[in-house]
Amino acid sequence: HPLNNRGRYHPSDSIKFSLSPPLLVTPNVKSGNNKDIWNSEEVPEGSEFDDIWDPREQPEYEILFKQQVGAEDIFLGLNRKDLSTACCEDMLIKIKLPDTKSSDITLDIQDKILDLRTPKKKLLLHLPHPVDSKNGKACFISEKETLEVTLRMKREFDFINFA
Repeated sequence: HPLNNRGRYHPSDSIKFSLSPPLLVTPNVKSGNNKDIWNSEEVPEGSEFDDIWDPREQPEYEILFKQQVGAEDIFLGLNRKDLSTACCEDMLIKIKLPDTKSSDITLDIQDKILDLRTPKKKLLLHLPHPVDSKNGKACFISEKETLEVTLRMKREFDFINFA
């Protein structure tokens, strides 16, 4: 025992450890096609767009959140809106595309993916929230060389936040 008669540890006392055998983990193999390497749940959404060999650089971008407010929200606080992103309805993505014409831009929006391609730039952006991919708007501002994409968010509890 590592403690001596007075309940104190003495350096000459030895401590013995017992080791248990290593824990073996067996993978959970599902029936089906055993030639599959991954389950469909293991592959991240949008990975089919990833191309690590594409030499185009990623443009600068920023994600902003927008909410629609009226005078009753600002002065009276009737709709329980605050400054958090939970009270925002739209996501605005600003992408800097110098030396680009609007006709050179290819944009594909899915529920959680924004895929933008130009001859010089490529952006595969995994969005922080699901969006309505069918309804959105994109505007290329040639003076600023910026593409602004506005998307309506589709989150699980929006029916509570915007009731």
